[in-house]
Amino acid sequence: MGGTRTTRSRPKRRARRRPRRPAAWIRYGKTLIALVLVGAAAALLAYRTLSRQLDARLAAGLTPPAAMVFGAPLELVPGLGLDPTGLAARLDELGYARRDLARRAGEYAVGPDALTVIPREGLQEGRLARVRFAPAGAGGGHVAAIETPSGRRVDRLALDAPHLSTLHGRDRRRRRTVPLAEMPDDVVRAVLAAEDHRFFGHPGIDAIRIAGAAVTNLTGNRSYLVGASTLTQQLIKNTLLTPEQTLWRKLREQALALLLERRLPKPRILEMYLNEVYLGHRGSFAIHGVAQGARALFGKDLGNLTLGEAATLAGLIRAPQTHAPHRHPERARERRNGVLQAMVDLGLVTPDRAMVAAREPLGGVADPADREAPYLVDFVRSRVGDHLDDWRDHSGALRIETTVDLHLQRLAETAVREGLDRIADRRGGRPAVRPQAALVAVDPRSGAIRAMVGGSSYQESQLNRVEHARRQPGSVIKPFVYLAAFERAAREPGLRFTPASVIDDRPTTFRFGGRPWRPANYGGVYDGPVTARAALARSRNVAAVKVGELAGFGAVADLWAAASGGATPPAYPSIVLGAFESTPLEVAAAYTVLANRGDRAPLHAVSRVTAGGQLVHRAEDRPRPVARPDSAFLVTSMLRSTLDAGTATAARRSGFAHDAAGKTGTSNDLRDAWFVGFTPALLAVVWVGMDDNRPLGLTGAEAALPIWTAFMRNALAERTVPEFMPPPGVTLFDVCADTGLRAAGGCPRAVTGAFAAGTEPGARCSRH
Repeated sequence: MGGTRTTRSRPKRRARRRPRRPAAWIRYGKTLIALVLVGAAAALLAYRTLSRQLDARLAAGLTPPAAMVFGAPLELVPGLGLDPTGLAARLDELGYARRDLARRAGEYAVGPDALTVIPREGLQEGRLARVRFAPAGAGGGHVAAIETPSGRRVDRLALDAPHLSTLHGRDRRRRRTVPLAEMPDDVVRAVLAAEDHRFFGHPGIDAIRIAGAAVTNLTGNRSYLVGASTLTQQLIKNTLLTPEQTLWRKLREQALALLLERRLPKPRILEMYLNEVYLGHRGSFAIHGVAQGARALFGKDLGNLTLGEAATLAGLIRAPQTHAPHRHPERARERRNGVLQAMVDLGLVTPDRAMVAAREPLGGVADPADREAPYLVDFVRSRVGDHLDDWRDHSGALRIETTVDLHLQRLAETAVREGLDRIADRRGGRPAVRPQAALVAVDPRSGAIRAMVGGSSYQESQLNRVEHARRQPGSVIKPFVYLAAFERAAREPGLRFTPASVIDDRPTTFRFGGRPWRPANYGGVYDGPVTARAALARSRNVAAVKVGELAGFGAVADLWAAASGGATPPAYPSIVLGAFESTPLEVAAAYTVLANRGDRAPLHAVSRVTAGGQLVHRAEDRPRPVARPDSAFLVTSMLRSTLDAGTATAARRSGFAHDAAGKTGTSNDLRDAWFVGFTPALLAVVWVGMDDNRPLGLTGAEAALPIWTAFMRNALAERTVPEFMPPPGVTLFDVCADTGLRAAGGCPRAVTGAFAAGTEPGARCSRH
């Protein structure tokens, strides 16, 4: 058999299939889903984060806590020198609304024989009071009586404390908060027409407006971008966000606006916006809220604005500095009329009313930056600034109550401004570098600062010269030279020195430290033998040096330091002529010793601080003795002669008739001009000079005294001025002004002198 080979065929290798790739749309779909999920997660996370932030701020108050600074309350008492016009002006300053008939707190009405007012604070809060004035034929111009509607007499009526400023960290704001229900319809409608007329219809952002703004920005030819922010967005931006212009901040603003509208009703958001909206700066103060804007722009309460003024105010929101009526009247008028036309188009006002309003003068008041104690607010901030954060730990708003009398503050500002204008004219026109001035007024009994002006213009210079100008006081120190001599005489019975002691005021060469010194009297005028009273009233230098020798120059230096609270000046002989440096604030503190019978009253501007109604600080420093009461009164009595027969007689010629004591001061080369004058209840210091220490060229009587006189004459016009009462151990009787001896009957030069008991002159004058 033949063999046969069988061959097997190899199986065919199958082709390896490649994995089928998903279709492109599936891949893109998955990516899109992933992105959506990530975006949703991010949006949810952002939503929760923004919600927590917003809820936290709403819980604490959308506007961060601030420190509100107030002046002293206005108090009305029978005899107060105010007529109906004057009281109405004071009420306007406090933000009271004038009505034909006062019906609720914060309103007043002027009738034919009385002014009725409903206080917002005090014991009479919410209850009507009637203030009657003395008739014109019986010494009019003062409050005659204060009555309730039932006819019961009230001894005192305390009204509101004026709002001076609001401190936000380093920022300073002025803001008045008003409920929406008390805001005039014209103001609310004007703001809605100008800024967001669909406010009550959108959810926080306005899609229609956004689209319109986008088209305008893309196709328009304007040099600026048109915005589309709603009132809610503006509120969010002003309270929660930074002013940076980025897409992320804008998205956050829109998201927070949507969230805020889900948490608060529309009227509440509108109220918050109207009380927070920024309306520009006045000096270094930011103006916030329509109520404060009405006060700053027009000097009116919000409820007293006309339609034209309401439109002007609303037109200011978009560009406060550009449309400020007192700076850019034409732009402000054009913007106002545009707002009025928008109100007509929206049916918010009739065409006739809008036409009348468009014809109104703008009526803006002069920039009031210097009108509400800006230097004093800075002074308060410097005193409480280190404690603000600690006080804010308390719940509730922080309220800083100061001692400033806003009426006296206004009088002080006017006196300084007008006084510097007169000085500029006297020095030959208005040079580029003008003199500066400082004025501080205090109650010498308590040390409460009632008024403070730190310079000619706060807008031009924020340097508070009351506190920081260290200048030579000149003859202002001389009363303390005599006080030191009286103090030594009281300690050493064998040493006799009284206001009637005669001093030889002739050119004299003194030797100190082996060197000769020959001081001269101003103008080269010497009196020869002169009483201590006359020498001080006439500010004689040679006599002062001799009294300083008697007292001891070291004793004078120590006494000044104790009285002023400042550093001890060098105990050189020139100390008695004021050849060292001091500030107006230190001078004021020193003179409280004379006005307050030897006790130094600690100067302070903050009376108390409360947080949420809880007391967290009160001014409790008490006056402390520096000199004997009798010694201080002797000097005060001598200083009364400064106004009657000494270097300050110009005050009497200018119509200042009140009993007062004072002292002029002029430093070397006529660089600094001073006047300090006081009654038992009000003391004022005025300094005038150049910031660069160049010579002013005027004496204290020529430059500072007229400012002091203008201020004090008006300040005391409304007040009962108490008399200087001698303390125990002081006797009063007539002496001859020339010899210091007992005045004989009919002596033409007799003056009433004060003496420590047992030091009265025994001999009788035979000259007259």
